[in-house]
Amino acid sequence: MSINRRTVARSVRALGVASASAALALGLAGNALACDISEFSAEAKCDGDKGVITVTDVDPSGVPATVSVFLQNNGADLKKIGEQVVKGSREGVTITFAENWKPDAEYRVHVKAAGYVDTDIKPNLTTPSTSCKKEEEPPAPSEPPTPSASVSTPAEETDSPSPTPSDSASTPPAGTESNAPSPANDDSNLAETGANSNTGLIAGIAVALVAIGGGAVFFGLRRRGASSDR
Repeated sequence: MSINRRTVARSVRALGVASASAALALGLAGNALACDISEFSAEAKCDGDKGVITVTDVDPSGVPATVSVFLQNNGADLKKIGEQVVKGSREGVTITFAENWKPDAEYRVHVKAAGYVDTDIKPNLTTPSTSCKKEEEPPAPSEPPTPSASVSTPAEETDSPSPTPSDSASTPPAGTESNAPSPANDDSNLAETGANSNTGLIAGIAVALVAIGGGAVFFGLRRRGASSDR
């Protein structure tokens, strides 16, 4: 009987040690799976014409974790976009950072949960190659206005006689010497008596004098005849 009691006691003691070891292993495994970086994901999205960065936590234990987002430039932090605390769930909890990101920009997302995780989401977040705000298309060039049908065409020009050159334009100005040879003296005298502008006036005076002389002779003859009849 004493041997059996010793055997049972040893068996119970071994079972207790095994149970404690199993509980410790399960506890450590539970703590290890309570919050892990693999349960976090980041994405760049569009909210209308503005950009946002979302981080989703699917940790079923709901361990609080601080998420920080940094804009990268050549592998270094250019500026801090923001920081928020998230408590995950099996269905997933998403937090949003308002960031009007540029195409092909790079962001570093860091997750810190005390006693569980303190690291970045790998790889870094790269934004899409197209921006959220669509560029406006330039307006189409307007067509030139077509001429109105009511506009009348200019009337055809009527044939008008070409203006004849005036005497002043045809005759050389006074005082200028002509290159043509001057006519002989006799010809010039004849030309002056026949073509002078005073020829008509002189001829009229001569006719008047002849008429007066003829009248005087007529009256003189008439007076002589009258005196002889007496």
